[in-house]
Amino acid sequence: MPESPCVRNCCLDQHDCCLGCGRLLSEIIEWHNADGMRRGAILDLAAKRLTQRQQLYVLRHPAADPSE
Repeated sequence: MPESPCVRNCCLDQHDCCLGCGRLLSEIIEWHNADGMRRGAILDLAAKRLTQRQQLYVLRHPAADPSE
């Protein structure tokens, strides 16, 4: 069963999305009772959200390096 993606950097944005792991608050709450398939789906969605957030950051700050 997939492990929690929590990176202990919990801070929710205006859409209740964790800036650390990319999960929505509802997915964080659901995680404990979710089966392996649902956890996998949550991980996929969270990864997509984090990628989108990083891409938006680069578009808004073209001279900045997000890895710094």
